Amino acid sequence: MVDENYVSMLPTSASQSWSAKINGQQQELLVQSNAILLDVLRDQAGTLGVKRGCDMGTCGCCAVLVNGQPRLSCLILAEEARGAMITTVEGLADTHHLHPVQTCFAKAGGSQCGFCTPGFLVVSSALLEQNPNPTDEEIKCAIEGNLCRCTGYQPIVDSIRMAAEIKQNGNQTANLTNPSSDPHPIGPDEPTLPPGDAR
Repeated sequence: MVDENYVSMLPTSASQSWSAKINGQQQELLVQSNAILLDVLRDQAGTLGVKRGCDMGTCGCCAVLVNGQPRLSCLILAEEARGAMITTVEGLADTHHLHPVQTCFAKAGGSQCGFCTPGFLVVSSALLEQNPNPTDEEIKCAIEGNLCRCTGYQPIVDSIRMAAEIKQNGNQTANLTNPSSDPHPIGPDEPTLPPGDAR
């Protein structure tokens, strides 16, 4: 138990006003002067899609776009992003329509456990903005800073290539995410259920 005379061995840093445009919304927050961007985005801005992985810049889980460029939010101070336009995975979608790369990750199996997926999606979207028709080698080069332990990477490359094709063909993202009926309804007449299944 700590009494009232307890003095912390580590000095606390001063808090200061900080602002940035996060996913299109201007936000002003009170942050510590030495706060890293990852902590500010998760703990204060509420963008929980930004994942804390290694805290050393080696896994890519915390990737965000800062003024359109992919950055690892665990390696930059919030102060370095003051006044910037920051896009997290939550900001990739166009209102209720997913970004093509988000749709393609779901269709082509680019995510499995999903923990690394936000970083891949952010980096991939930046690649497709800069290079709408990347080769497989260019895709691999763009995602080389992101680690995945589940997919073996080929489904990720396939997903990004599929998204590039959608963007090349000029298909609207709205068409990719229009409401539709469930292709696999669960009910008493569902043919894939075992006989007698009461679901």
